[in-house]
Amino acid sequence: MSQIKKIAFVAGTSGLIGMQLLHQMIKDNSYDYIISVGRRKLALKHEKLVQVIGDLSTLKSWDLEEKLRAEDIGGLMFPLVDAIQQGKVEIHAFCTLGTTIKVAGSKEKFYQVDHDFILNFAYWTKNQGAQRFLVVSSLGADPRSTVYYNKVKGETEEDIKVIPFDYLGLFRPSLLLGNRSEFRMGEEVAKIFMKPLVWLKLAKAIRPIYDHQVAKSMIYHANQVKSVKVEVILSKDMQNFKG
Repeated sequence: MSQIKKIAFVAGTSGLIGMQLLHQMIKDNSYDYIISVGRRKLALKHEKLVQVIGDLSTLKSWDLEEKLRAEDIGGLMFPLVDAIQQGKVEIHAFCTLGTTIKVAGSKEKFYQVDHDFILNFAYWTKNQGAQRFLVVSSLGADPRSTVYYNKVKGETEEDIKVIPFDYLGLFRPSLLLGNRSEFRMGEEVAKIFMKPLVWLKLAKAIRPIYDHQVAKSMIYHANQVKSVKVEVILSKDMQNFKG
């Protein structure tokens, strides 16, 4: 591969938006390498894709060079390791980690995934040299919300703002449409009532949004010249990205 200019770290690649991000980035020429960070390996191979796995609760202490060399065959990773260590490459980090209280099993476990793991990833990627951080939040994110889900999303947004990235993109999609690997009853019921808004192109601010629209929006904003340090991208703006 020619000189490495730009790489992406992506967490949550086994999820709805994360998988779309991978597919879009593989097709896109913006990134020379995509480093997927997760608990387990994906059944996906590509020359641009590198997978590092481990316990996300200890992510802040991961040794990236050690992880990359563990995946290496014949020294192919040396240019990537060298580019990161020498600060020769532009690094963008994308976080699509998220669950629900029901899937997680408790409020405590939900908080661990939707707050702690996301913060771990943010701090870790900043330490690797990431200049830009883009994270999927929620339409109702608000640290003062009486709805626990929205409250945690809001707290997570506020805590990431403390980390001095050059740019922080907070993406707040409404109900997500796509093919999840897990079944979420609440979402499926909501889709029945909300999907007509998509067909009729009504209520742009709250109508459901497709996973690929969020993924394309994230890649677009990551690669634009920005005059702001923190930007909130609402669901209605992500609706402009087509399939």
